[in-house]
Order: sequence, then C-alpha cells, then structure tokens
Amino acid sequence: MHIAFLTSEFPHIKLNSSGGLGTSIKNLATALVRENIQVSIFVYGQDKDEVFKEDKITIYKIGHKAFSFLGWYRYRKYLQKYINSLIFKMKIDLLEAPDWTGITAFMKFKSPLLIRLNGSDGYFCKLDNRKQKFKNYIFEKKALQAADKVVSVSVFTAKKTNQVFGIKKCSAVIHNGINIDDFKSLPEHINVGEILYFGTIIRKKGVLELARAFNVLIASNPDVSLLLLGKDIVDIFEKKSTLELFFNILSDQAKQKVRHVPEVHYSKVAQIIAKANIVTLPSFAEAFPMTWLEAMAMEKALVTSNIGWANEMMVDGETGFTVTPKDHVSYANKMELLLKDANLATQFGKNARQRVLHKFDSKFIAQQNIDLYKSLISDKI
Repeated sequence: MHIAFLTSEFPHIKLNSSGGLGTSIKNLATALVRENIQVSIFVYGQDKDEVFKEDKITIYKIGHKAFSFLGWYRYRKYLQKYINSLIFKMKIDLLEAPDWTGITAFMKFKSPLLIRLNGSDGYFCKLDNRKQKFKNYIFEKKALQAADKVVSVSVFTAKKTNQVFGIKKCSAVIHNGINIDDFKSLPEHINVGEILYFGTIIRKKGVLELARAFNVLIASNPDVSLLLLGKDIVDIFEKKSTLELFFNILSDQAKQKVRHVPEVHYSKVAQIIAKANIVTLPSFAEAFPMTWLEAMAMEKALVTSNIGWANEMMVDGETGFTVTPKDHVSYANKMELLLKDANLATQFGKNARQRVLHKFDSKFIAQQNIDLYKSLISDKI
C-alpha cells in the first residue's frame, strides 16, 4: 500500500517552519512506515522544488508558483497535475489532505481522497467567535463535500465542523498518536517551581488568561516561575505582539518570574519538557493537540483547559486538572496544588503516560488508519 499526504507543513530543516499539524502528519507517516506502508509527502508553498528521502519517507517539496490572474485557482490546478502524474507513476493508492484552507477544493485526483479534520479555519473561527472570510468558508466546505472520506482527530472537532459547514460528512474518528519512545520520562534535573507553557504564543491558546492566572499564583507563591516556549504571533484583534499583550497583563512581581524562549529545534523540546515541574496548556481552540500528548507521554502533570477535545484526552483528577481558563483563581489554585504536592504531581504524570500508552500509542493509531485506508481503497476499486 502506498499512502501520500498533501500538506503545507512538515517538520524538516529543508522545509518552511511547521506546527502541530506537521508534527501529527509526521508521527502518522513514521508509524505507517514501521508497518511497511510506503509513504510520500507533498509539501506545497515552498521556496523551490526538490525531492528527497528521510527515514524511508519520500518528500516532494513543491515550490510556490505566482500567477498574474486567478493565482489561487491556477496553483491548485498546477498541484493537481503534478500530484496526479505521481499517483500514476508511483502507484499511489490514496491521498490524504488536511481540512485547513480547503486546499483540495477545485481539485480532482486519480486516487481516493481522504480529508482529516485537524481544525479548519472555519472551526477555529467558530471557537474564537470570529467571522470567517467567505472565500475560506467556500474553499473548506467544497473540499469537504468532494472528499471520498472525512475522518476527524476528535469527536468534538467532528461535531463542531459538521455544524459550522452544515454538513453530515464526518462520522469517523481516529485520534492523533505519538511515538512513546520519542517522548518519555528523561533523567533531567527538575526546575522546582517552574511551570512550562509550550506552543504558539497566541490568544486562542489561552496565553492571555494564563497571564492573569499567573498573577494570582505568584501573589502567594513568589518562588514560582513561568517559561513560555514558542513563536510570538501578532494578535488578530489588537494587531500587536501577543507576547507584548501578555507582559502588559502581568503584575510587576510576575514580570520578574516569566521567561520567553522563541522557537527551538523540535529535537530539543523533550529536554525542556523534562526539566519543567508541571505543564500548563490553557487553550481555547484545538482539535487534538500534539503538545498535550507530548507532555503526557513524558509523565508530566498538566493543568489544561476543559473544552471539548480535552475530555477525550485528559482525565480530570487523574492525569492532571482540567479547568475553565477564564476562572483565573481556580486555574492558579490547581497549579499551586501540583507545585506543592510532589507526590500528587508524580502520580498524575504516571497516570498521564499510561493513558497515552493505552489510547494514543502511534502503533495502535497507525493500525486504525491502515484499516480505514484499506476500506476506502477497496470501496473505490
């Protein structure tokens, strides 16, 4: 079986920067290769064309093409022609694409097309209470309607996406998985009192609410510290640096105990997680976030939001605490409890890894996907 992925991001030094979507695709692709599935990755919107191989995965780096008229449409048709030629030449059995931006709208492929819901623009606009651009809405809806199959990474994302676009296209759910050998407890020195947030510095991930909760926490716990690891983004509402907005919220006392580290190489993330006392991820908008899985797999006690997908991943009071991010006092109290009770934090961390082992191990997730691929391919024969 030969499975290909069409994506705008994939974590590799030769490609543009990548986020959680790219990580989830890489995790799945790597797991499929371990099961003797041939995998190709089409990464569009790059600086130039190049083909290379990494860990038995063939990566087609596709340069962006600028057209003077109807550029969006003509570039999609260019991608369609390029990919279809390789579907025929390389005997690709199925093509998978994400829902983000509806890239496959107005494309037709010579193999079955599966779209995986990792969070479309329409989905995130709904969670952010923002109006989606009409063009983006049309692209994403058309792409979903034309797909041979739609699968979601969470039940919450499936239901919300069907509501947003007024369709009943998605019913299958396969959660994101993680290689449990890549993320496990490391013998690193723990920075006692250090709280780690890692991910994009952006409003929708709850960082502004985290600033308010940290103000509450540090008022009675002056020795705690907060490490923010991730790329700063211009806020969509105030048109300013989100990191700047974050520091503007902090009290003078809190400002002295917050440190920001921009992007680091993906291979370094595990070491930073290992050194943290606890991890906090107060996001308002996710599908099934890789950051949460990574922290859980590394036996870290978490304090997270309690929205939708969180209840499919976390178990409140067992793997950590799930709290409404806007309840700053309760959020601060849960972080304080885990920082002060080392035994509880340790037990939560062990519970978290066990949950990942039993529910989200990439080997188990890969087999679920293989069964889905086989079903879709056989239906199209």
